[in-house]
Amino acid sequence: MLAYAKRVPTISHIIYYFMDIRLILERLRERHGIAALNEMQQLMAGTDKRKMILLAPTGSGKTAAFAIRLLRDLKPSSGKLQAVVMAPARELVLQIAGVVRPVAAGLKTVAFYGGHSMADEVNSLSVMPDIIVSTPGRLLDHITRGTLDVGVVKSLVLDEYDKSLELGFQDEMRRIARRMKSVDMVLLTSATRLEELPDFLPMNGAETIDFTTRGERSRLQVVRVNTPLRDKLQPLADLLRSLSNGRAIVFVNHRESAERVYEFLKKERFPAGLYHGGLEQRDRQLAVDLFNNGTTPVLVSTDLGSRGLDIDDVNYIIHYHMPLSPESWTHRNGRTARMGALGTAYVIISEEENVPGCVSWDREYVPRSVADDGIRSDVATLYFNAGKKEKISRGDIAGFLMQKGGLAKEEVGKIIVNDHSAIAAVARDKAAKTLEAVAPYKLKNTRVKVSLLK
Repeated sequence: MLAYAKRVPTISHIIYYFMDIRLILERLRERHGIAALNEMQQLMAGTDKRKMILLAPTGSGKTAAFAIRLLRDLKPSSGKLQAVVMAPARELVLQIAGVVRPVAAGLKTVAFYGGHSMADEVNSLSVMPDIIVSTPGRLLDHITRGTLDVGVVKSLVLDEYDKSLELGFQDEMRRIARRMKSVDMVLLTSATRLEELPDFLPMNGAETIDFTTRGERSRLQVVRVNTPLRDKLQPLADLLRSLSNGRAIVFVNHRESAERVYEFLKKERFPAGLYHGGLEQRDRQLAVDLFNNGTTPVLVSTDLGSRGLDIDDVNYIIHYHMPLSPESWTHRNGRTARMGALGTAYVIISEEENVPGCVSWDREYVPRSVADDGIRSDVATLYFNAGKKEKISRGDIAGFLMQKGGLAKEEVGKIIVNDHSAIAAVARDKAAKTLEAVAPYKLKNTRVKVSLLK
């Protein structure tokens, strides 16, 4: 095991690296609000190891940690692909690119994934990027089409490698790695210990850095909620009504169950969203975006939502169904109590229900009353049918909503701009008036349709 770094190394220790650590840290502070590195990030800022396995739970700052190590190793842009980051899900690819791109000063970063326009991706290769973040399948698609040569890549990161194996990406990763003849820096991340290392990568002598058991449990309180009912819908509603305002993810084991629970919560007038693998990618991403911006602060999800999502500040995890494995229990609970914050996981248990050995709790709770400051949505989301490819930026939308829509700065929330669309969170009580106010106007000399997402 590596010894853990106690501080960020001084500049004199790292002057030989290609990208100045001072610039990396400055960009992390300015673009992501990371004023001080945690222990894992400090280690990555100082180590010169070129073969590493980073074991870390979700919400530990892992993406920023491996981004620091990756960027320190890159040369100034020269028109050649320098680094590839592979991740098992579209949402995770977008999250990683969203962390790396603002920090990678002077370097071109692109994201490739299924469901994204292939034509747009090919166009982005007209000037070769320095960093590609991609799902394995989409990256292999580019390679086999001849639109991309990875033979010159020097640095490779396989994020959530264990999840990639679980989803069946080993063959794609193997085929890609065989074409990477020049790789000399490899970093694997995983939330669980690997039983064996990939035989298609040069991992002999790799150092293992284990942060999976460092202080996460103490920030998470697990609470048992007993019910005499086999059908847990009403107990779930009672529990949600008893909680103070915040964000909650309700985990179920099957898509059909997710649909059923979601429909029930909507009828009970909870601001709920839905996430599972049977949905189209754009619908899954929209569910995450509406959860993050506060429009739907309750998200009903299968275990697909337990990993790889860029989800902010989850206050409550609710196990509607028992987890199917110890890993599921760990990853579900890992959505809360992140980055030093506190969190609570509730386990709804009916009479005579079999409780897996991995499930334990700190206390029991009976939801008998309705919280004075309960879970609610004060936010509505506006949809714009134009995005990056139409040269629309977040600043353009914010200015449009304030200047033409009459909103104050604090009434404009999170804005997300995609390739051909965008969404903006606004105060719910101002949404209708804002729509009416902006209707006659063009956005950046473009006629854009603005509508309210239901």
